[in-house]
Amino acid sequence: MTPPDKQPDYRRKIMTREQLREAIGPRPRPHSVIMCHGTFDLVHPGHIRHLMYAKSKADKLIASLTSDAHINKANFRPFVPQELRAMNLAALECVDYVIVDENATPIENLQFIQPDFFAKGYEYSSEGVHPKTKEEIATLESYGGEVVFTPGDLIMSSSAIIDLTPPNLAVDKLHALLESEGLGFADLRTALDKMRGVRVHVIGDTIVDGYTYCTLIGGTAKTPTFSVKYERAVDFSGGAAVVAKHMRAAGGEVVFSTMLGNDALKDFVVDDLKSAGITVEAVVDPTRPTTHKNAFITNGYRMLKVDKLDNRPISDKILEKLKAQLAAHPVHVAVFSDFRHGLFNKHTIPPLTAAVPAGVMRVADSQVANRWGNILEFQDFDLITPNEREARFALGDQDSTVRPLALDLYKKARCKTLILKLGERGLITYRSPDPNVRSFFTVDSFAGNVVDAVGAGDALLAYATLSLKVTGSNVVASILGSIAAAVACEHDGNNPVAPDAVLKKLAEVEKRARFE
Repeated sequence: MTPPDKQPDYRRKIMTREQLREAIGPRPRPHSVIMCHGTFDLVHPGHIRHLMYAKSKADKLIASLTSDAHINKANFRPFVPQELRAMNLAALECVDYVIVDENATPIENLQFIQPDFFAKGYEYSSEGVHPKTKEEIATLESYGGEVVFTPGDLIMSSSAIIDLTPPNLAVDKLHALLESEGLGFADLRTALDKMRGVRVHVIGDTIVDGYTYCTLIGGTAKTPTFSVKYERAVDFSGGAAVVAKHMRAAGGEVVFSTMLGNDALKDFVVDDLKSAGITVEAVVDPTRPTTHKNAFITNGYRMLKVDKLDNRPISDKILEKLKAQLAAHPVHVAVFSDFRHGLFNKHTIPPLTAAVPAGVMRVADSQVANRWGNILEFQDFDLITPNEREARFALGDQDSTVRPLALDLYKKARCKTLILKLGERGLITYRSPDPNVRSFFTVDSFAGNVVDAVGAGDALLAYATLSLKVTGSNVVASILGSIAAAVACEHDGNNPVAPDAVLKKLAEVEKRARFE
């Protein structure tokens, strides 16, 4: 941490506990010190009254806040990350010092800092003394300190405010995250530039997404059957194929390995990807069709979806061909894009993983939708990017809040980085344990006008993967992945996201961060 005397403005108030103890000195002191402790997820009038009353009882006020790692009271909490919560408190004139408590309770820091007074809110004493408060009182009394209870004429709940009308703090949280990691918007732009030329091998299930547009004529008199008039049909290369296109659009040099049927859709996919500058190595299985999912759309509504597919596991012969392709290409990154249409299963994933050359970064994304699949079958990967539903499916856990859920998945997958996609709530990232860095952080969604959320995860996967490779920063990877996902959401169709669009979105976010 930067020494307090080198930090600008009110940030100088934010200290480690060692810096704080040195600043206030040991007891007995020439000035009195009082400490408040809480989550302070949203600083509201009740908090301000509490802090002002506490300051009136002593010369110096310490505001202590619970670190993110120990907040488990509700899902998706804390709403505001600890760096931003600390800044909020430090900006208050009545607060002299701010400390982030890395312990589950304030007991250890009370013993270490030894404030003269410890302020508790009225709600902690109105109906008897809580056992935890009794422990705090005993700690203060052990060295001659005293607990002070603040008046209870105004009590408000941060949780109630957040649940009722959660404020949009995406940019504020992003700015705080970048600052805490010693990063800036320039680093994000530099990462985008460095992504050009990264060699990527994408292997996965191809899906041709079809859209048949119709006009409703009416229904029949005898049966509940709709009658529609055919207008037009259009097909798109989807599944792992669009992941490859996102990677290519983002600047990667892409090889794509997949399995296709011996039909017209095979030629459509190969031609489409080659025109995008992708090297296609398709293994043809004449015994099955190219996977085709056709939605019939009338007046903007999807009336019916007809799938043409065969989800049988691939043969040993096809598996050997795919292994040979993985081993043959000198790439920087191998991406396993799993849609559970025959390519990946618990028997094929280990040998395919082993075929990836040593030193190549390994990434996996398993989009199971309504099929059987398990992201935990991809073990010891550098990056995995499941969504919440896929994580709950893999762990058999529908009850845990998101952060414990993500931590459990991270540990069991033995991955270096986990980016858990949370849809409109953004993402949470867990990274390799290091005592000098936080084990997790969150990034909110930057999507404005959501037009079509399909494909957002593919865009996130592409930009997070490439930026992680060129920077080694899971923070940069998570942010650029989130920005790319937002761009994808704001346009119709699962189309590749170009770096220019990400730069434009990034510029908009930076302007908001700078209050321009």
